Amino acid sequence: MAITQKYKVFSWLLFDFANTSFSVIMVTFAFPLYFKNVICNGAPSGDALWGVSISLSMLLVALISPVLGAAADYSGQRKRFLFVFTLISVAATALLSFSGPGMAIAAVVLFILANIGFEGGLVFYDAYLKEIATEKSVGRVSGYGFAMGYLGALAILLLLKPLLSKGIVLANAPNVQLSFLVAALFFAIFAAPIFLVLRDQKKEKRPAISLAALGSSIREVKYTVRHIMSYPDLVRFLLAFFFYNDAILTVIAFSSIYAQNTLAFTTGELIVFFMLVQTTAIAGSIIFGFVTDKIGPKKTIVITLLIWFFVILAAIFADSKELFFYTGMLAGLSMGSSQAASRSMMARLTPKEHVTEFFGFYDGTFGKASAIAGPLMFGLVSAHAGSQKAALASLLIFFTIGLLLMTRVRSTGIYSSPDE
Repeated sequence: MAITQKYKVFSWLLFDFANTSFSVIMVTFAFPLYFKNVICNGAPSGDALWGVSISLSMLLVALISPVLGAAADYSGQRKRFLFVFTLISVAATALLSFSGPGMAIAAVVLFILANIGFEGGLVFYDAYLKEIATEKSVGRVSGYGFAMGYLGALAILLLLKPLLSKGIVLANAPNVQLSFLVAALFFAIFAAPIFLVLRDQKKEKRPAISLAALGSSIREVKYTVRHIMSYPDLVRFLLAFFFYNDAILTVIAFSSIYAQNTLAFTTGELIVFFMLVQTTAIAGSIIFGFVTDKIGPKKTIVITLLIWFFVILAAIFADSKELFFYTGMLAGLSMGSSQAASRSMMARLTPKEHVTEFFGFYDGTFGKASAIAGPLMFGLVSAHAGSQKAALASLLIFFTIGLLLMTRVRSTGIYSSPDE
């Protein structure tokens, strides 16, 4: 690999390192607690508002992803799109550092913008993978990206520990607000190399957004859906993925709120908790990567879903912080393995002539849409029942449907082994 190619790969990996600062601080840990405990003053309605914020932002990204992808391909300005969406996420995150008690609506709007910038940017970021990696190294480079993301999560948690250790409460609001600004700067600084190193492939200059691009994107979505429907096992897998991934993303979005509000975790304990979760997620990605190669992705996914059942039940009946720590570590293990095995399953069921087309649908529209119903249900059940344990139990419905659909998938495809 030439030096310039190494720089391209490293800059691409650094972006994953960078944007995880947003996901771990603003989606998983600090901001959800700040939104519920400070902005909403601990009211049960805070869970519902947070669930709506997650669901609405992901719905909007799911709707615009095909248009964004087509517009970027049509104009040849992928990097410009990535820059704009990154800038939106960084700016909205920085503005959230000014949010305070009673500013729920403003905070919801800013968070939705920030999350759209983050998730929308991934559409263009992921598309660079085929350009920076060879066919033989694409899986390895993609894995390095996951690893860099988990390392980024550990780094930002360590960096912000002094600011957050006094608690995500009104008395410590200035430090918590400052942590949002630091997360925004972390994102911006480590994302910068990708814009300096990577170049878009030269194309005939066209307007970035046009009726032609919009019409093309709609035709491409119809074309993709029509082709996917020709592969019933792929359809069943995508439906299974939709349900179980929805539940997994909901656990991620509400884990900090649940741990603090239901089990009275301190902020310091939460920081340690999430560091352990990130560490076991790395281990899960590696260990179950070998398991997937040995027994196949379908069996691996079924195993991870059974682990998720145990995780949810253990979390519901956990009556001590120590038990919840162990539950979280197991959740991290299954979280990393679920991601890796699902991607392998998608590859196995996808014919070679439709790899790019189908994966774009899997990562973009379908991947984002699978994060809508779960957060909304969790928030509404929690607010209505006044119990986060009841809300957590509701996620078992999603895991059950996902597992049942997964058992009906025949793991036969261009990459399948004869015995499976």
